[in-house]
Amino acid sequence: MAKDFATRAEDYSKWYNDLVIKADLADHSAVRGCMVIKPYGYSIWEKMQAALDKMFKDTGHVNAYFPLFVPKSFLEKEEGHAEGFAKECAVVTHYRLKANPDKKGSLMVDPASKLDEELIIRPTSEAIIWNTYKGWIQSYRDLPLLINQWANVVRWEMRTRLFLRTAEFLWQEGHTAHATKEEAIEETERMLGVYADFAENWLAMPVIRGIKTASERFAGAEETYCIEALMQDGKALQAGTSHFLGQNFAKAFDVKFSNKEGKLDYVWATSWGVSTRLMGALIMTHSDDNGLVLPPRLAPFQVVIVPIYKSEEEFARVSEKANEIKKTLEASGVRVKYDNRDTQRPGWKFAEHEMRGVPVRIAIGPKDLDSGTVELARRDTLEKQSLPVSGLDAHIVKMLDDIQQSLYNRALKHREESTHRVDNWTDFEAALDKGGFIMAHWDGTAETEEAIKNKTKATIRCIPLNNVMEEGKCILTGNPSKQRVLFARAY
Repeated sequence: MAKDFATRAEDYSKWYNDLVIKADLADHSAVRGCMVIKPYGYSIWEKMQAALDKMFKDTGHVNAYFPLFVPKSFLEKEEGHAEGFAKECAVVTHYRLKANPDKKGSLMVDPASKLDEELIIRPTSEAIIWNTYKGWIQSYRDLPLLINQWANVVRWEMRTRLFLRTAEFLWQEGHTAHATKEEAIEETERMLGVYADFAENWLAMPVIRGIKTASERFAGAEETYCIEALMQDGKALQAGTSHFLGQNFAKAFDVKFSNKEGKLDYVWATSWGVSTRLMGALIMTHSDDNGLVLPPRLAPFQVVIVPIYKSEEEFARVSEKANEIKKTLEASGVRVKYDNRDTQRPGWKFAEHEMRGVPVRIAIGPKDLDSGTVELARRDTLEKQSLPVSGLDAHIVKMLDDIQQSLYNRALKHREESTHRVDNWTDFEAALDKGGFIMAHWDGTAETEEAIKNKTKATIRCIPLNNVMEEGKCILTGNPSKQRVLFARAY
């Protein structure tokens, strides 16, 4: 374990913060509440982007870009949307600065540059996009409209944590328009499936698919679908959302189309998104007290080769073999880094790549050359073994697949062992102290939901899809309930 690096048991929050910094993923910025994503962290995000972007395009979506600024009057048009985001908005009121006559070398806002209408730095893009769609949609022939954008958004936050909650963050947001309610709901559910697929097969993070309660819905949505994941400390994390918006935004922005019968109707809408919060999910699902642990599919480098040598002659011999191994692995589709820096010792490099979560490390020195072997170390289990160079590429390809699956299995085992079914308030509170997901009965009222939240800080994460109907009594009120819902304390 690196010096000055907190363990999860000692202080989980500090462990997370230390890890983000020490693994070179991100840093705090001079702008309060905002972060700098460093090259190593951004390369992981790029891997996420590439995988998701392909999945979006494979389901018929195309990318576009819409303005960063949203006129305040646009945000006001959908009442629930406006109310939901009002307290999080950053507002532009002027468009120019000028020299301060009272203080040489400083600037001041030019009072003559006050905008006629304030501009909101986008907290989300429904308003600006649906105002645009009005000019794009006239007929059923223009539908469906399946658009995604990769962008940044601003939601003013007072308490921030790198990746998990920052005032500015990166994300993608899909905004689609449909001729029928059925098509829009199908789209909403399809994109939830895309997110779940990505979470489980790329992040190696098991998720529960569900529907949010009315109190937890996206502002302006008729239904919000979500995927919920469980972190190692027993807290839940919402990893993605997909919203059925009904005709709310079409009515707010007067987006109508002529259907096949020649009648005018309002368009049906969806929106869906995931953000750099997935970086936090990745860290907290798999990493350990030695540092970051990365699923091979998202690792910038899946294999790192570290040379062991004492002289220039040995370095030349080792490098020749190392580059040969690198070339062979790359031909098999493996991302490889040969760390031939002469400024650090091998032990230091081992610690650095372990901290950065590189899935497989190869060490090779003069003795290995003589025996025709290399030393392999797995990051997930920290196991080491000596293997012959012959057939190494096939072995490593198989090992990377095994690491990906093993990480998922380990996370799934943790979730299953940390999911509790309770039937009364005493057991509910006891389960909360243990951490994890809790399946319990709720009477379906917003008042009870709010009371549980106020008493325990636990929220209903979702009503799981395909939930088993089961008669029971609400854990707080004792009133009748027809199904269990998923509770947890959350990020």
